[in-house]
Order: sequence, then C-alpha cells, then structure tokens
Amino acid sequence: MSTLVIVESPTKARTIRNFLPSTYRVEASMGHVRDLPSSAEEIPEAVKGEKWAQLGVNVEADFEPLYVIPKDKKKIVKELKDALKDATELILATDEDREGESISWHLLQILKPKVPIKRMVFHEITREAIRDALTHCRDIDNRVVQAQETRRILDRLVGYTLSPLLWKKIAWGLSAGRVQSVAVRLLVRRERERRAFRQGSYWDLKALLEKGKISFDAKLVTVGNVKVANGSDFDENTGQIISGRRVLLLNEEQARALLSRIQNKPWTVGNIEERPVTRKPSPPFTTSTLQQEANRKLRLGARETMRIAQGLYERGFITYMRTDSVHLSEQAIEAARSCVQELYGSEYLSPQPRKYTTKSKGAQEAHEAIRPAGSTFRTPQQTGLDGIDFRLYDLIWKRTVASQMADSRQTHVTVLTQVEDAGFRSSGKRIDFPGFLRAYVEGSDDPNAALEDQEVILPALKVGDKPNCKDLEAVGHETQPPARYTEASLVKMLESEGVGRPSTYASIIGTIVDRGYAKLIANALIPTFTAFAVTTLLETHFPDLVDTGFTSRMEQTLDEIATGEAKWLPYLQKFYTGETGLATQVKEQESQIDAKVARTVVLENITAKVCIGKFGAYLESESEEGLVKASIPQDLTPADLDPEQVEFLLKQKTEGPEKLGLHPETGEPIYVLIGSYGPYVQLGDVSETNKKPKRASLPKGTDKDSVTLDMAVSLLTLPRLLGTHPETGAKVQANLGMYGPYVVHDQGKVGKDYRSIKPPDDVLTITLDRALELLSQPKAARGRSKSATPLKELGAHPESGELINVYDGRYGPYVKHGDINASLSKDESVENFTLQRALELLATKEAAGGGKSSSKSKKSTKTAAAKSETATEKTAAKKTTAKKTTTAAKKTTTKKAATATATKKKTT
Repeated sequence: MSTLVIVESPTKARTIRNFLPSTYRVEASMGHVRDLPSSAEEIPEAVKGEKWAQLGVNVEADFEPLYVIPKDKKKIVKELKDALKDATELILATDEDREGESISWHLLQILKPKVPIKRMVFHEITREAIRDALTHCRDIDNRVVQAQETRRILDRLVGYTLSPLLWKKIAWGLSAGRVQSVAVRLLVRRERERRAFRQGSYWDLKALLEKGKISFDAKLVTVGNVKVANGSDFDENTGQIISGRRVLLLNEEQARALLSRIQNKPWTVGNIEERPVTRKPSPPFTTSTLQQEANRKLRLGARETMRIAQGLYERGFITYMRTDSVHLSEQAIEAARSCVQELYGSEYLSPQPRKYTTKSKGAQEAHEAIRPAGSTFRTPQQTGLDGIDFRLYDLIWKRTVASQMADSRQTHVTVLTQVEDAGFRSSGKRIDFPGFLRAYVEGSDDPNAALEDQEVILPALKVGDKPNCKDLEAVGHETQPPARYTEASLVKMLESEGVGRPSTYASIIGTIVDRGYAKLIANALIPTFTAFAVTTLLETHFPDLVDTGFTSRMEQTLDEIATGEAKWLPYLQKFYTGETGLATQVKEQESQIDAKVARTVVLENITAKVCIGKFGAYLESESEEGLVKASIPQDLTPADLDPEQVEFLLKQKTEGPEKLGLHPETGEPIYVLIGSYGPYVQLGDVSETNKKPKRASLPKGTDKDSVTLDMAVSLLTLPRLLGTHPETGAKVQANLGMYGPYVVHDQGKVGKDYRSIKPPDDVLTITLDRALELLSQPKAARGRSKSATPLKELGAHPESGELINVYDGRYGPYVKHGDINASLSKDESVENFTLQRALELLATKEAAGGGKSSSKSKKSTKTAAAKSETATEKTAAKKTTAKKTTTAAKKTTTKKAATATATKKKTT
C-alpha cells in the first residue's frame, strides 16, 4: 500500500518527506497546473473561432471558464498521473488558503483519481504538525474554490476588457486590474496632493538649558500667552495659517527680535507635569504587518518579503505566511512564554497569556498568525540561518515572543519654563520598566539601542527653579508636502480600505512597478506620468473601478461567496453583463474617449501639455515657429515638474542648449543640456561630421545651474587615465557610471576590477595612489555575489546531474547551471518557477552561445537571443511569463502570432 501526497513546491516536498513513513511518496505540482489561457497559442482548436475564446471565459454560458494546462506544466501533470498509477490513496496537501484549495481542486479535475482522496491541511511544516494533519484530513471546500474561481474570473474580465481600451486610447502594453488600478490611483492622488501643496514658513526659538550640570532642550511655545504657530497650523493648499486659528506666526525678523529681548533674562520653571503611560505589545504578524515591518526595518519590498517568508515556511522555520489572523494557538502561546521566562525572567512575562483576536471582518486564509514553527521556538541563533533569512526569522521571533511579554511602563514629563512673556516647553520620557520593549521595538532593528534612544532624561526640577540658559537660537522651518507612499504605507492603506487581499499585495506592487506605473526610489513609490493618464481616464469614464469603497464591497462579496452567504453567478452577471455592467460601460464609453485627450496629462500651473508617447512622456507647446515637443527626463516626477523646468526644456528645443563657454584647448562650445536620463554637458555641436559629440553626465546631486566651465571641462576629460598599476602594468582610470563615480583596474581580457569612489574622494581629483589604495581593499558584496544562498532549488539537471538553482542578481532573479546564467522575465515569479522552465531558458541561452566567459560573449549572446525571437514572441513573453521557447516560436504561424498579440495581456 502506498500513498501519493501532492504539495506545491519541491522545497515543501523535501521537508515533508522527512516526517512521513517510507510508504508515502511526496511530489510537487509546481504551483497551479491549470489556468485560463494566457495566449492565443494555448486556446484549444475546438473553441478558437468563438468570440469569447480570447477572453477565456464564456460569458454567454454562465461565465464558464476555459481552463487549459500550460505547456510548461504538461510534463508535470504526466509525472503526477504516472505516480498516481502506483498509489492506493491520494492526499492533496496544498496550502490552506483560497489559492491552495483551488490548486487541489484543479489537481482533482485533471488527475481524476479512482483511489480514495483526502485533503490534508497544516499551518506549519514540523513532524508533529504533519502527523497531526494526517489524522484530521477533510474534503475539498467547494465554497472556497468557488470564491477563488470567481475572483480569478473577475480579474480576467476587468483586465481583458479594460486593457485593450488603454492600448487604443493611451499606449500599447498598458494594463488595468481590479486591485492594481485602485492602488495606482492612491499613488496618483498623493502625487496630486504634493502638487497642490503650498509651502508655509515659520520661525521659533530653541534653547539649551542647564540645571545641576545636566543639559536639556526647550522649545518656544507661547508669547504673551498666545500659542506660537507650528507646522500643524498651516493649510496645505494655501501655505497660510488655517482660518480661525488663534496663533502667533513669527517671521525671521520677529524671532530674532524676541531672542534679543530675552537673551540675558532669568528663566523660571513654572509648571511640571508627570504622566504615567502604559504600552502593550503589538499582536503577532499577519501577512500585511509582516510586509510593513520588513519594509521599515529591513528595507525589503513586499514581493521579496513574501519570497523569503515562503522559503522559511517550506523549510519548517515559520508557520504559514499568508494569513489575516493574529490568533496564536495554545501551543504557540506556551512556547513564546517559555522563551520569555528563560531569556528575560519571570518579571518580563505578562501576568496572563495574551490572546489576540482578528478585528478585520474579511479575515480569512490560515487561522494562526505568522510565528516560529513548532511547540518550542528556536532562537534565531539556533536555526543555522544566515543573511536575510536570519534577519526575517529574527523579526518574526521577536514579535511573537514580545506579544507574550509584560507591558512597558513609562513616565512622560513636561516642563514649562518662562522667560519674560515667552513660554518654553521641555519634554522628557523615562522608561520605568521596559517590558516587551526589551525584546522588540517597532521600527527598530536593535531593541537595546532603541530603548536608550527612546529615553529623554530631564534633570530633577521643581517649580520655581531657575535653570541657566547656555544657548538660545532662532530656528526657521518650512512645512513639508504629504509623504509619498512607501511599500509599507501603501500596504497599510490598502488593508485599511479593505481593497484586495494581503496575500496579493506583494504581486500587485510588483506589477505596478514592472508595468511602469510607478518607480521605487529611496523606498518611495513615485507614480509616473503614464499613471496619471491612466488614472484620469478611469476616474472619468469608469469611476467605480478605481473607487476604494466599490472595490472593498467587491472584496466583501467574494468573502461572502466563500462562506455561502452570496451566490457567484448572479454577482458576475450583474458586474459584467447587466445594464450598468462593465461590458456595457466599455461599449458605451469607447466612442466618447478622445485618444488625444486621454494621452494628455493636465497639471496646474503648467501651460504646456504633458503627453504620453511611444517613448515616454513629453512636453508639447505652441510657439511662433509652430508646435514644439521636448522629452521629459525620466527622473523628473509629476510633482516636481514646475514652470521653470518646462521653460528650460522647451527653450532647449527652440533656441538650442545653454552655452557655458568655449573649451580652452579645442575652442569648441560646451553646452549644458537635459536629456531623458538627466542633465549632462556636451562638447561641440551635432553635425554631419560630428554625429555623436562627447558627452558627460553630471555627478548625482549636482544642479545644472551650478555647473561652471571648469567643471564641465573636467567632466569631459572622463574617463581620466590616472596611470598604470605597479603590479600588472595595466591602466587605472576614474570615471562616472550608472551607479556613481568609480575607479577601474582594466586588465583587458583578464578582466576589470572596480571600486566605488565615496566622499570626500572626488572623481575629478582622485590620484593614482588613492585609486590603488581603494583597489587593494576587499570588494563589497553586491549584485549576484550577495546571494550565495539560492532563492529556490529546482533539482538536478537530467543530463549533467548538477543542481539547478535560482539566485538573486543585480538585475533580478536568474537561473544558473554551470557557467550558464539565464534571467527570469519580469512576469515570472520565483515561487512558481519550475525545473522544466529553467531547462528551456538555459537551452535557449546555450544555443545562442550564452556563457559568462567575457563581456563580449555576453553581448553577443543577447544579440543572438534577440535575433532568434520574433517580435510577437517578445511581446507575448511579458504577459505569458515567457513560456515560449525559440523552437515554439518557429512553429507559430503569422496568424497565430497576431492573435497572440491581441489576447496576451494578463493582469492582476
């Protein structure tokens, strides 16, 4: 007697095998084995002529989905069928969430087993949990499957109906999504607020007082018993004090006059207030809060956080990482309290076990919070983990343990000091008992250091004391625009609005960035001009689809379908085919949408039009000479585009670039220009004989208006030859690159050795000796070298037997076998990446001469690979997770390729 157990991933399968008897065979489905068609090539011949086939959903036959087995899953399905032939029992052990339930259901439909079937669920992969799950199997929950299927159909209807409209009216390749478009609108609305923001300025005084040799700060809060204005008193839309506020707004002159008046006057303590404060620990992590905290503390994106957490779960270190619940099992509470007792002592243990309940109405997925796996918690040091795996586990361990610790007790102290008619406030904080803060401080990576930072100790003071004023200064302030969303704050906003599911936020944010709707710069999500155009079109013609309230209600209905409170078919009919349904709206609105208007972004205070073109955003303005167009630099954001920049870009087009002067040696003019990638200097004019004049980018942070002729001449000398290396005789140069200034030891075919130039060193003045000193230092790990640990182990190569793994590289995930590396496409997730797909990518790369022997071979590989693909295949790859190989492309007819182009768009 043998039992076949099917899970999603090879890592999960390997871990579970260790906990099951030898009569159990564990195989991986590699994620979903069946889905809606992602290209015309996947549509069965029998239905290719049907008008609904491209949609993948037969809206005329009760929204029946057209499920197909993708090409890269056919081998896996065959292997699973073969394995089932020898089994006397089938156990479906996919994750216990909607996605996992759906995968089990699809496996059941494809395999059609004639043996007994069980559905096994668990929230952690430990020996105890797996053995327990075997004795508590259940049937597939068809209501959950129906809810997931409705969600999938709904996403397809929105994406495949609206995306073609965006292609026609704005630009090819754009996409719309049920949750994606709402998230993009949130980014755009915040950017609009930043554009509308009007800065206000105010002044106050700051004093350094001393009592008993202990110094403390004091800030001006009143003058003549009238409150002094601060940033919260300003109207963001006017830059003026909010109407009705009775406050005193000080300018620089008034602040300095007040300073002079009270400079040498006596200070007196007028009032002291001590207020005890008790803080409770935060609940254990959910999917959403883990993404938020990992972004704040570890600077991890949502997608990367989920990838790392998935690996920790599959290897048995943490419980299931897709959950809305903050609940802890009795086993987990006991394990956490045991850790507190052993590591911190009984005084740090909460008097009673803390039990957390999930407040979110739509909470579902796994029924326990994210925590360390097992009945006893391994400390981070006991796991053997390292790098980012260790740091994320450490975060989860600390948060879980802290949730069972005692409250933190603090005393907040406020001291009011008077000098003449000016009142000053000093604030202090004393931590009387750190409690849970000993283990975990939200937003801080080091609890002990954070505890010290949190305390602000004031000297022992009493009313009537006269502290000495050691220093008094006038300080100017300017109000700041609303902060842009980070991944953490966007996730928090989406969750608070009830938009989407936390388990999907990572892929949604990734899609927004990948599709060019936002750029992730310094941890901030900055919407592009394209995002503005798409959002405006959807707001104008399909307002419900980008309304957070409408999308939240849609999410609630999907939850109700999962619990049997709502019916899926009437809901889909009303949403799509009713009188106000999406299909009807698109049909009515398409003729009313002017493509020229849709491609134009209207920004207040900007006289020129901002248009979306084939190669990005550009300015368009009427002048005496006619219509003038000028590209907008890629790093210029919508909130930062002002009239001065518009004038400069247009003037550069009509009058030519700004001339700095003449080169002292050649006599050629030197210009300052702004291009697609920012400001640069240029030597000479573009002409028939000089089609590519020498150019040099400005160093990062250098304003174009601060560039002098001497600086420009120096920049144009780059790369600077500093001399030769004393050991190799090879040249050593200094230059500016994509990642900033650097020195390079160029040994030709042997290779190049780079080191970054950091302040106070300067690329224009650095010497050979200093360059040699930098080159002698160990190279800092970056790019691929930082990820010696694979993101995912795929298995052995069928011919060589060598392991094939996925690694994290400078330009994203890549698969590696021997000396051959092949990048995953932007739409391919590491989680669902298969060995079969890896073999296809590697074979294509190898056939094109792909290796890593030299930069020249890399370049030729890219060229060969590019030539081996058709234009249609490239485009389809973006939407079909690059499932076609070069061989498949050759078999595809021109007619099929055209159809694939029209149907390939797959959205979130």
